[in-house]
Amino acid sequence: MNPEEMKEQEEKVEASQPEVETKEEQQASASEHVEEENAGKAVEPQDDMAAQLEELKDKFLRLSAEFDNYRKRTMKEKAELVKTGGEKVICSILPILDDMERAIKNMEASEAAASMKEGVELIYNKFLKVLHEDGVEKMETENAAFDTDFHEAIALVPAPDEAQKGKILDCVQNGYKLNDKVIRHAKVVVGQ
Repeated sequence: MNPEEMKEQEEKVEASQPEVETKEEQQASASEHVEEENAGKAVEPQDDMAAQLEELKDKFLRLSAEFDNYRKRTMKEKAELVKTGGEKVICSILPILDDMERAIKNMEASEAAASMKEGVELIYNKFLKVLHEDGVEKMETENAAFDTDFHEAIALVPAPDEAQKGKILDCVQNGYKLNDKVIRHAKVVVGQ
C-alpha cells in the first residue's frame, strides 16, 4: 500500500470509531455537569430560606403586637383595680351609713337632746366627706326619671299626676357610685 492509501484508511478508521475523551476532558465535563446541578439546587434553598425568613418575621411581629396588647390590658386592669380596690370594704360600710341616716331622721321626730342630734350629724357628715374623698358619691333620686342602670324598683304605685309617671316617687334605700361605677343600686318606688 502506498502512503496515500494508508492515510485514507487511517482516516476511515478514526471516523468509524467513536471519539474517546481524554481523562482531562472527562473530568472537565463531569465538573460542569455537577456545577449545573448545584446551581439549580442553590437557587432553591435560597428561595426556601427567604420564605422561612418572611414567615419568622411575620411570627415575630404578631407576637410583639400580642405582647404589647397584653401589657396595655394588664396596665388598664391594674389601674381599674387601684381605682375600685376598696369597693368591698365600702359596700360593707354602706349599711352603717343607712343606719346613721335613719337615726338622724328619728332624732328629728323625737324630742331628743339637740346636742346629741348635732353630734350624730357631725359624725355623719364627716363620714360622708371621707367616703367622697375616696370616690364614693350618693345617687340623687329625688324627682329623677327611673333608670335601670342606677335604680332598682321595689314597688310601682299609681302616679298622683301625669308628670310623675315613670319618675321616682320615693327612695327606700340610697344608691352609691364608686368612681362612676355603681356599687349599690338605689331602691326606689316608681310612679306608673
